[in-house]
Amino acid sequence: MSLSSKEIAAAMKSLRSTHIVTDRDQAFEKHLRLKFELDEEGEITHEPVRVTGGTETGGIAFIEGSGGGKTTAILEVLRNFAPLALNPETDAPRYLHVKVESPATLRSLGVDLLKKLGVDTVSDRARVYDVWDMVRHRLKVAGVTLLWIDEAHDLFKSGSGAETENMFKMLKGLMQGDHPVVLVLSGTERLSAITSIDPQVNRRFSKIRPAPMAFGVDNARIKGLIQGYSKKAGLQVAIDDDTINRLIHGSRYRFGRCVVCIIEAIECALYDGAPTLEAKHFEDAWGTREGCSIDQNVFTSTNWMAIDLEDQGEEITEMPVVKKKINRKKAA
Repeated sequence: MSLSSKEIAAAMKSLRSTHIVTDRDQAFEKHLRLKFELDEEGEITHEPVRVTGGTETGGIAFIEGSGGGKTTAILEVLRNFAPLALNPETDAPRYLHVKVESPATLRSLGVDLLKKLGVDTVSDRARVYDVWDMVRHRLKVAGVTLLWIDEAHDLFKSGSGAETENMFKMLKGLMQGDHPVVLVLSGTERLSAITSIDPQVNRRFSKIRPAPMAFGVDNARIKGLIQGYSKKAGLQVAIDDDTINRLIHGSRYRFGRCVVCIIEAIECALYDGAPTLEAKHFEDAWGTREGCSIDQNVFTSTNWMAIDLEDQGEEITEMPVVKKKINRKKAA
């Protein structure tokens, strides 16, 4: 029986709001727990673990290609991480999430953070280091002990060595002082190349790098996911391993993209009034999103592995060179 547009919209909203717990969630929660102190009863608190003689905190770098699912995983874990979920003094979480808007500068990021912290207007005359002094002060006042910077790789697009060095100083500064916070950076593969430039920054972060999906390894999991979503939408499933392999490839081997394609294929089936989810629905969904011709559609082409997917690889652009100052003593 065909559903009305209103009923289909409700079904799609329900599917999109369903969170699938993956190894990303589990890895992030494991790293997160290690960054906070335990109380006398052995319960995790909101107080960061301090290292280097109690002078600084640590951070987490979550590195994965676009569409992998890292942002969703981090958001879900933080929302359900009791020590940070709510500060009773402010009725707000003890974590702060900011997404880098490209192009970004040290000043623009600081201003964005202040807006999140309730400071709507920052004087154009305020110097950059004054802006960041305000950020650190407002983090302390708000009782925020974890700062998550999403799309962090976009912090380093200016191409300026000086700007990059100042960004590194800012990152280190947030994890030091009288109110250091746990810093979470999430971004694409380029983030790994960026953080490795400065050993002092790199050593402060534990790393999470989920493996890409692979044929055979992930087929059963993806098939179960398709069946679960389809059942929720009231559909039968007629999908074989060949279609799942094509789905993995068409999703650039990234879990988040795979989920999006499954949901959009189900939407195609519902609008078709079909009782069963089939390969043709994936063909329609993927073709619509990619805007490709039928011979370039991974679900129809006989030589689908040879199709060049525009953003399949994460291009790591050349990073700015940060020059280290060297003290040279004059020869006697």
